[in-house]
Amino acid sequence: MRRAASFLIPVTLITAYYVFWAGLMAILLIKFPAITDFFPLGGLSELAAQRNADNFEPVYSNAIETVLAPYGPVKLACASIGAGILVIPVSWVYFITSRTKEVDQSFVQTILIMPIVVTGISTIVLNSLALAFSLAGIVAAVRFRFTLDQSSHAMYIFVAISLGLSAGIGALGVTAVISAAFVYANLIIWKLEYGKALSGPFFSMLTRRDRTEDDY
Repeated sequence: MRRAASFLIPVTLITAYYVFWAGLMAILLIKFPAITDFFPLGGLSELAAQRNADNFEPVYSNAIETVLAPYGPVKLACASIGAGILVIPVSWVYFITSRTKEVDQSFVQTILIMPIVVTGISTIVLNSLALAFSLAGIVAAVRFRFTLDQSSHAMYIFVAISLGLSAGIGALGVTAVISAAFVYANLIIWKLEYGKALSGPFFSMLTRRDRTEDDY
């Protein structure tokens, strides 16, 4: 990775980005309480309520309350927009910590669009085991393949999927936490250049290895 000389600049810009959207959402909810039903907040409480349910197929009840509800498409649109907003800092971290001067444009576009797609998929599945297997069969029939140039790219794919899943179940707060935790953790590791070399007394003590020794 490139030497992390200007660490405060990206951290400040990314923090300002999160604060701006969090403040804008808070202002909207305070000034217009009626739009609370349209925002995908919560989500986890509904999943916890269904944990002890006798029936694992709450498809029709969930569909009436979400997709088929008058505000269902609007809530899905808000969740998709929220997932798209929160994945943008993830792409910035990819630019900042990239080991090469040129980045893979198709990969960047994939991690930007994937949370939006997964948000819609999560809403369609509606905690239904039958719908989940049907969707898996359709995806397997398509048999798409995506080659990752670096092993670290898989981490971005998993994060993009997790952002879409949490937004799709209506837990946009969880989406924000996942996005911020991933972004700041990567920036800190990039700044510290963690794992670049096993030099120093701490790593020598930890690995039981002499600093002058090349190999075990």
